[in-house]
Amino acid sequence: MGTRTAAALYVLALVAAVVGVDVLFFRHHILGRLIVNIGIVLVFVAFYLTFLKRR
Repeated sequence: MGTRTAAALYVLALVAAVVGVDVLFFRHHILGRLIVNIGIVLVFVAFYLTFLKRR
């Protein structure tokens, strides 16, 4: 699997996680949705920097 394919799958997983949490838990809570979305993105960035980034 190429680097671009892996990156595309990683971004797709990020989008799926954000949309899934929004729809399931925070449909009517705008501020909570924003805070949780930022947290999810930060977790994905931390995971990427820790495990997936090639040096």
